[in-house]
Amino acid sequence: MLEHLPTDFPLAIIEEAHTAFVIIDESLNLTYANPASELLLSQSSQRLHQQSLQQLANYYHFNPIAIEQVFKNKGAFSESEITLLVETQPVLISLSASHLLYQENAYVIIEMRGIEQQRKISQVHYQEHQQKAAQDLVRGLAHEIKNPLGGLRGAAQLLEGELPSPELKEFTQIIIEQADRLSALVNRLLGPQKIGQWKTDNIHSVIEKVRKLVCLDLPDFINIKLDYDPSIPDFEMQSDQLQQAFLNVLQNAVQALIPDLKQNAEITLRTRTAHQVTINGLPQRLAVEIKIIDNGSGIPNHLKDTLFYPMVTGKSDGTGLGLSIAQELIKQHHGRIECHSIAGHTEFSIYLPMIL
Repeated sequence: MLEHLPTDFPLAIIEEAHTAFVIIDESLNLTYANPASELLLSQSSQRLHQQSLQQLANYYHFNPIAIEQVFKNKGAFSESEITLLVETQPVLISLSASHLLYQENAYVIIEMRGIEQQRKISQVHYQEHQQKAAQDLVRGLAHEIKNPLGGLRGAAQLLEGELPSPELKEFTQIIIEQADRLSALVNRLLGPQKIGQWKTDNIHSVIEKVRKLVCLDLPDFINIKLDYDPSIPDFEMQSDQLQQAFLNVLQNAVQALIPDLKQNAEITLRTRTAHQVTINGLPQRLAVEIKIIDNGSGIPNHLKDTLFYPMVTGKSDGTGLGLSIAQELIKQHHGRIECHSIAGHTEFSIYLPMIL
């Protein structure tokens, strides 16, 4: 699009830049877009050329007033986070606009950078740090509880042997039963202790075991839809650990749908291959992507950032351990689990590196 500006306009640098640049002329029409902006905005420079600022604002759903003010004030404007709607998908960018006078013609040059990935990485690192701190605290408390709990149970057993009346032994049995119940809870707080056995298996075989188990007690109004990629090869995995992780996430989806009582309640189990992905900071040539999607009311906003923390739950009778344990099991498999939720669509995505 160099032909739409003066021939000696200094565009060589921004033409090759990885940062997106567009230029608006005095008529508030786009007169130049470099190749990086075509990629960011998902439109060719020919289609972008001579669109008005207002047309662009309507198409990408942003407010053009601040950019218009740059012309009027002959100044500059910057915004660290702006969301554009590009082909119906939100794209987070940073934007700066500067007034430029060239050969008595006024322009505004706009620089845009996609920051979604950087923000996501930063958010993941922060959440992992906070979650580890929460897990360490809970596990520390669990260890402190476990030792005296064992002593309490042992004392109750000794006392039971000394009691002459069967009626009195009923009370020691209550103590023992409740101590066992608390001990089981403490073991869950401490997380999975057993190291899984690595063996070559089929991911769909593991998921199907979980699906059949959940279907034994599935309400009639909930339908489970399968969307598998049969081309995914067998690979090395810890089948038992993955089965427990998938079970925790799938049960969470079922429990999220039960209060809604929707006639069209649906859970989708989807598998795909993912190429050249980064998992926990490490590049993976090939990975499997497992999605567990439900069309429930969504996760409350106040729980989204702490969803995988232990003891965090939106259910009155929940322990808040299922998703925390699932994440720990996925991490032991060198994988990653994440969640995206809006009303009507909650999606848990699990990424596992394939060891072929």
